[in-house]
Amino acid sequence: MSSKCSPDKDQVVTLSTKFGDIKLILFNDTPIHKENFLKLVESGAYDGTIFHRVIKGFMIQGGDLSTKKTETPNISDSTITAEITNNHPHRRGAVAAARMGDQVNPERRSSNSQFYIVEKDTGANHLDGQYTVFGQVIDGFDVIDKVAEQKTAYGDRPVEEIAGTFTVEQISKEKITEEYGYKYPEVKEEK
Repeated sequence: MSSKCSPDKDQVVTLSTKFGDIKLILFNDTPIHKENFLKLVESGAYDGTIFHRVIKGFMIQGGDLSTKKTETPNISDSTITAEITNNHPHRRGAVAAARMGDQVNPERRSSNSQFYIVEKDTGANHLDGQYTVFGQVIDGFDVIDKVAEQKTAYGDRPVEEIAGTFTVEQISKEKITEEYGYKYPEVKEEK
């Protein structure tokens, strides 16, 4: 698995849809979610999943393995330990793990596959501290908006299916900053 990079590189995940590509990075301080997401991308498990819940002005949700037309072997939609941190607010383009509600999930464990991307321009800060934000979109905000604009039916499910394919590549952090304007937090050296 390529979840390890040299310190000067990062993985960029590309989610390709019929509307274009969404590019995102995953945070190192949510290692369980990062490794799990990369495993699903690299194994091809996510390919063919759809955005099954879309709420314009809020978020788009995907990653439900049961929405694929083919079965995914050996991967269940169980849960993984929450990694809720104050470092990552629900700003526009935040990538977070979906989960069951507090009444049945008081530990706020994350779905091991379902995720959502915040579409709202001003973010969704009312969710901060309740869900694990484990990544950030760095390109393709127009694609997120196009997905969010789709007509939906019962359960906020788009009438027309929007499937995706996922790839990952290692790119230098310098190039990510140059091309996409993403600024990495400064690493403080220990004394």
